[in-house]
Amino acid sequence: MEKFPFGALSDGREVTAYRYRNASGSEFVVLDYGVTLQSLLVPGRDGKLVDVILGYDTAKEYEENGGFFGACIGRVCNRIGKSSFTLDGVKYDLVPSEGKNQLHGGTQGFDRRFFDVAEVENGLRFTRLSPDGEEGFPGNVNVAITVTLSDDNVLTFAYEAKTDKATAVSLTNHAYYNLAGEGDMLDHELKICASNFTPVDAESIPTGEIAPVAGTPLDFTAGKIVGTDIGADMEQMKLVGGFDHNFVLDDKAEWKKAAELWCPRTGIAMTVETTAPAMQFYSGNFITAKVGKLGAPLAPRYGLCLETQIHPDAVNQPGFPSAFLPAGGRYESRTSYTFTVR
Repeated sequence: MEKFPFGALSDGREVTAYRYRNASGSEFVVLDYGVTLQSLLVPGRDGKLVDVILGYDTAKEYEENGGFFGACIGRVCNRIGKSSFTLDGVKYDLVPSEGKNQLHGGTQGFDRRFFDVAEVENGLRFTRLSPDGEEGFPGNVNVAITVTLSDDNVLTFAYEAKTDKATAVSLTNHAYYNLAGEGDMLDHELKICASNFTPVDAESIPTGEIAPVAGTPLDFTAGKIVGTDIGADMEQMKLVGGFDHNFVLDDKAEWKKAAELWCPRTGIAMTVETTAPAMQFYSGNFITAKVGKLGAPLAPRYGLCLETQIHPDAVNQPGFPSAFLPAGGRYESRTSYTFTVR
């Protein structure tokens, strides 16, 4: 384990980076700011390490640029319609961060908070107290996010939360993956283990419907090249500029496969497994053109997100799995990304 300074935010607070290298030579760097996955190096078919995560070289860039690059998201990931929900007869008004709606926990979500750090076997454990009222959410919530990398190149995020008051919790990681390490990812082959998705309205808020992907460009059940249908003439895709949809996973077991991703250029394959009921596939449609790590260009569709989660706006959709946590309750969720070569 290596610890090193990563620069300061605009208010002078210093960000610290932590590098962990496994016995196989793969490594990750995570920041104490937002539990942000800044880099992840895994071998390609030629044995050379490839950084498969988009990001930046300085703390200031993470602070100033949008997109949630590599950050862990909370208290509730994805969107909450009209920035409000009612729980136990009480209406809670949240801080809006995307028009009238809340996206990824508000204007100062977990992606913009500092976490305490402790070393654990194969990685790090990040903790913080999210106080009652933070971004409008009720309850004092103790959060722990453990990030590990096994010697056989399995990256795992284990999320935990405990609350003293009924509240809502749904955590994920917002890394943008590019298994080539450069350029766009439109040649990546993606399989999603989901026969259904949750359609959205013009503000990307779920309508409450659960619809089949069969016969639509959203059908990744057999696997296909990401770029094949990304410009398809489908209203759901035109609303979000490509793919940015919540897929309802078919397997209802506690631990199941969510997706497989493969890059023909490097041979790197990534398998996503999770305890979550759903996964957001976002094809990086609105990445702003700028310079990323080591001077590499960033642009739309240079990376994609596979965000395991409870369905978006679940706090307002009685037909979705619940994102509510009772007083004294414990939230637990886990997702792993296994890297191999083929």
